[in-house]
Order: sequence, then C-alpha cells, then structure tokens
Amino acid sequence: MRLVLSSEQQELRSATRKFLADQSPPEKVRAAMASGEGYDRALWSRLAGELGVLGLVVPEELGGSGAGHVERAVVAEELGRALVPSPFLGSAVLAVDALLALDDDAARAELLPGLASGETIGALAVAEAPGPWDATGGATTATRRDAHWELTGTKTFVLAGDVADLLLVYARTEDGPGWFAVREPTGLTRTTLDGLDPTRRLAKLTFAATPARPLASADPAAALELVRDLAAVALAAEQVGGLERAMELTADYAKVRVQFGRPIGSYQAVKHGIADMYSAWEHAVSVLRYAAWAADHDRAELPLAAALAQSYIGPAYFEVATGMVQYHGGIGYTWEHDAHLYYKRAKGSELLLGAPAQHRARLADLLGL
Repeated sequence: MRLVLSSEQQELRSATRKFLADQSPPEKVRAAMASGEGYDRALWSRLAGELGVLGLVVPEELGGSGAGHVERAVVAEELGRALVPSPFLGSAVLAVDALLALDDDAARAELLPGLASGETIGALAVAEAPGPWDATGGATTATRRDAHWELTGTKTFVLAGDVADLLLVYARTEDGPGWFAVREPTGLTRTTLDGLDPTRRLAKLTFAATPARPLASADPAAALELVRDLAAVALAAEQVGGLERAMELTADYAKVRVQFGRPIGSYQAVKHGIADMYSAWEHAVSVLRYAAWAADHDRAELPLAAALAQSYIGPAYFEVATGMVQYHGGIGYTWEHDAHLYYKRAKGSELLLGAPAQHRARLADLLGL
C-alpha cells in the first residue's frame, strides 16, 4: 500500500511543476549548468520568494514554513524531474538539517532565517573520500587558539561548496568530533570539481587555519547520522522525479519513432522494457513516500527507511535512465538530447551518499541480517 499525498501536498506539487516548466525549461537548465556559478540566481530567489520552498522544514518562528519532510520531498521530486541546477540539496536540505539537528539555539536563530529566505546559501562539509561519511571527523582538525577556533584540512564532494556563504564543517578536536560554522574566507580555498553530472556542482574545500565558530551539540555523531538519513530521503525524492520524467520521455518517444513501418513502442521488447520502467517507478514512489513519512512521524524507523530508499531508488533510476538512452537510439547519445543529462544525474546521484552496496549493508545491519 502506498502512502498518498494530501490535497495540500498535491497542490504544492502542481504549483512547483508549473513554475519550473515556465521558469526552468531544458534550454535554461543548460544555460544555468554552463554558467560560472552553475545555477540561476534569479530562479533561486524566486524559489525562495514566490514559492517559499527553501525553508519548508524550518520552524515559522525562524523564518520558515513550518511544514515537513513530505512537503520538501514533493519539491525535491519536481526539481529532480526538471534537472534544475541549484544549491537546494546542499543548502535547503543538508545545511538546514544540520542546524536543526544540533543543540545551538543561538546559531539556529541567527543562521536559519537566511537559509530559509535564500539570502544565504549553505553547504555541509563532511566527506574526505568516496564512501560513507567518517563519524570521527576525518583528518580535518579544529584547534582552539586563545579565544577562537581554527580549521585545518580538506573536505571534498561538497554540494554547493563553491558558492556557499555559510559552511557547516564536521571536524576532529582533542575531545572528539564537533561541528563548526565558517562564514569568512580567510585561509579557505575552494576548487570546483569536474564531476560526471554537469547539473550538480561539487567542490573541494581546503582549510588553512580558517577561523571557525563552534556549534553546540550534545552528540555530534548522532546529529551527523540524522542529517545523512534526512539527506537520503531528499535525494531519493530527486531521484524519483528524474526517474518519472525519464520514463515519460521514453514512452512518448516510443509512440512516435517509426521503424520498419511501425512505432517502436509496438515491438514487444520495447513495450516490455517501458512497462518495467513503470513498475520501477511505482515501487520507488512507495519507498519514497514511506521514508518521507518516517522523517516526519517516526524517527526510530527513519534509518531503515532511508537505507531502503537509497538501496532501491538509486539503482532503479539509473536503470531507467540507461533504458532511456538505449530506446532513443543514436539521438539519445548526442549532446543535444536531454537523455544523457538524466543518465549522468542518475549515476551521480546513485553514488552521492555512498554506493548502493553500502546502503544495502547498512540495511542488512538494521534488519539484523
């Protein structure tokens, strides 16, 4: 049984889809991903102002909407469907969730309103190598110097790290791992990475005695785990949206592409392949809806639901995107067609929070297998 969206959530999806169809058609997606910043600043401002979707999980008293993770997943689906290049996952998901997971009321009051309004772009700096996040803080260290703290080390694969105004860094201290905020560029070097997916920017951040502000947290590692699980849900929503659109475009093409005097969709191999795409989408939506519900209503179940989402949805999206390229034939391999963009987004997203095998191993541990 699939959890269904409420009428208000369906309205949010319709409004976001219409907005993106008007404001971020494929030609604007390509222009944004090729720009210096890698996203459309005007669109970002309108997502914050007109739709108000950057602070959906931020409490109203801190400048947000006070909605929930189901609503945020609805918006992420539409952004993934349209392949919108934006700092949404890095800022409105990772940075926001990190601040909410910590125990620093002063930092939340100061920083969350800017993230919710889009005036501040945030980024989370945790990873130092491919694979699961290191709960120890890795090789990046935070050292106390008299009345202030300094960060030294390197974080990589940082979403929106090249454009972020606010960096939330997970680093090692003498007393264990901790969270730090960086707002000034002193001693900070940003390097934009050449990734597979041109619609999603990643960066490497190098800290050299960079001033940082410590953020209060009773259990930094537990906060990191929660942020990872919530990110897995939001990423899964993006993946479901992309999967759905890839399936639709493939089915539409199969109806009009004629080979040997017949539409290719009339051939059994193509027909059954697209039916498999639909089946994968149905399963993915069910997994996503439950994971988003768990994020709002059953945090004890969230780790399992998040691991399941990334175990299934990432590979399913990549399989559908691969079929999209194949069923489009020669045109699907060209730069001018969007099929390769969905293919690259699918593969990049599948590995963004760790390989599917790592999520399956975690799922097995949680199930006691």
